[in-house]
Amino acid sequence: AARAGRGHVGSLVGTGLRAAVVVGRFNELVTRPLLEGCLEGFERHGLDPEADVDVAWVPGSFELPLVARRMGDSGRYDAVVCIGAVVRGATTHYDAVVSGATSGILNAGMQTGVPTIFGVLTCDTMEQATDRAGGKAGNKGFEAAVTAIETANLLKDLKAEGKAA
Repeated sequence: AARAGRGHVGSLVGTGLRAAVVVGRFNELVTRPLLEGCLEGFERHGLDPEADVDVAWVPGSFELPLVARRMGDSGRYDAVVCIGAVVRGATTHYDAVVSGATSGILNAGMQTGVPTIFGVLTCDTMEQATDRAGGKAGNKGFEAAVTAIETANLLKDLKAEGKAA
């Protein structure tokens, strides 16, 4: 909806939306709580996690972009959330994985036109990762769900007004 002087802002009400979540199994100690936070975020903003959200597990963060792209291409989803955790101390090829996941997730969204949200933690230590997966720094999975809802609703509004393709 348009707001005077503020431009367009997407609603945070997710009722009627469908979402996909692609989750990396690597560092599952971190990604599972991120997924739980994401599903809670969707539920608290109007989606039914059982009926409105499909979850796909991939081996790790490097595999997120391909599955996100294919799910986005299906036409079934208003948004796709990618969840992963890359920890520098636990991954010898940290820079390559982070770079591939980052550009791949961005490209998936650009190529499909479906909001594809980067919910991948890139941390130096496992402690930093767990802090962001429901610890003292909150849950970034929850934040990714809210970002997905807002972005999907913004695009729907802009399309309805003929301001986006």
